[in-house]
Amino acid sequence: MGEAGYEEMEPPQALVERLKDFRQEQTLALWKELNPQERQLLIKDLESLDLSRVDRIIKQSFLLRDRPIPSPEPVPEASVSTVLERTPEERERWWKMGLKAICEGKLAVVLLSGGQGTRLGSSEPKGCFNIGLPSGKSLFQLQAERILRVQRLAAQSVPDGAGRYIRVHWYIMTSPFTHDATCKFFESRKYFGLESEQVTFFQQGTLPCISKEGRIILETPYQILRAPDGNGGVCAALKSSKCLEDMAMKGIKYIDCYGVDNALVRVADPLFLGYFIDKGVATAAKVVRKAYPQEKVGVFVQRGKGGPLGVLEYSEMDPSMAYAINQETGRLRYNLSNVCLHMFTLDFLTQVTEELEEDSIYHLAEKKMSCVEGPIMGIKLEQFIFDTFPYAPSMALFEILREEEFAPVKNANGHATDTPETSRLLVLHLHTRWVTAAGGFVTHSVPLYSTGVEVSPLCSYVGENLEDICRGRTFHAPSEITT
Repeated sequence: MGEAGYEEMEPPQALVERLKDFRQEQTLALWKELNPQERQLLIKDLESLDLSRVDRIIKQSFLLRDRPIPSPEPVPEASVSTVLERTPEERERWWKMGLKAICEGKLAVVLLSGGQGTRLGSSEPKGCFNIGLPSGKSLFQLQAERILRVQRLAAQSVPDGAGRYIRVHWYIMTSPFTHDATCKFFESRKYFGLESEQVTFFQQGTLPCISKEGRIILETPYQILRAPDGNGGVCAALKSSKCLEDMAMKGIKYIDCYGVDNALVRVADPLFLGYFIDKGVATAAKVVRKAYPQEKVGVFVQRGKGGPLGVLEYSEMDPSMAYAINQETGRLRYNLSNVCLHMFTLDFLTQVTEELEEDSIYHLAEKKMSCVEGPIMGIKLEQFIFDTFPYAPSMALFEILREEEFAPVKNANGHATDTPETSRLLVLHLHTRWVTAAGGFVTHSVPLYSTGVEVSPLCSYVGENLEDICRGRTFHAPSEITT
């Protein structure tokens, strides 16, 4: 093409008009500086956008930001099952109910795993991260082996031979930034003992990053700056990937949904599942008590008197709320932390997916971004899994102990909290308690508070099955107990 032809190339008129209709024509501002190949890349990127949907999301989300929300109230006691009030008989009944549902193929597990380990100093998917346990296992492997153990427990709960085909299907949400690496990680490790057919990978969506005026930002002169649409994007992603249809075809009724960055997560927990089924609610969440008033965690609240349950982010709480005390109990009034451990019915998740898309309300997260103009403050559009809760016709909360089920891995070692080191110690300390309760002994050459033993998930899920392995035996910390 001659020089004149190169200069005369114009973007498709239909695209120009469409961009003008949605006030996004600035995305073509650098058109004349692009070569023919770059122009084709920009056209393809812009035409891949559902501009009407993006415009609806931007407008709805800006409107919500400026709209007052109902005054939050403490969660009614009747909505919470506390650790202290649960009896051994209830726990056993719920455990058996959960195992029965698993035996019947009614439970699927959904893992929210779209993030990279950037804050941990790793470019790999966060689930690939090794927190430094004696076994060297990644977060993915720990969770896969807990699924294997639950399958075995379920199989043992039915007559001989009847449980050999019990499988818990695992749906793993990746992002465009982690998908290939996640799939390769599982394939190279032979799915950690799971069958490849019971693991499904699907990608969450992305949305353009925007300016404070709602204009789409370019990463390069010919490429839109995009970001994952938040862990609440799991709903739209499950639908677009046809995973919801797949679940229905498999006869699945209940969905256990959780975040990848918890080294103590009880994947496919029969106790929580049995509680959920017994309550007959549309959704449920595990909660832990806040460690201290200013802890940076979202808390469950009731949205107005008699309103639905929801999550109030710590950034939305003023100090008077954070420090408010319930005079009857002496506890914080707002102290039920959201730790991204949820249960849904498939019917509700299917329904709420449609409602979330119709309402198109996303959170506006201001972030420093690198774009074609250099570093700027832009806005990411995100939904969160807790955005589903206000749509639920019924919801229940299930209190857990953080030292048993919550070991978050969010920050690099050297930070005060939620590091691989703090997470590793939580795992080792819990498992050391399991071993001593089962009649074992632990020796150590460093202070016990800085070490411990690791119990393979293939041996035990919640401390069961350890008497024959541990009674009368001595284990030197740090080490892994496998048989």
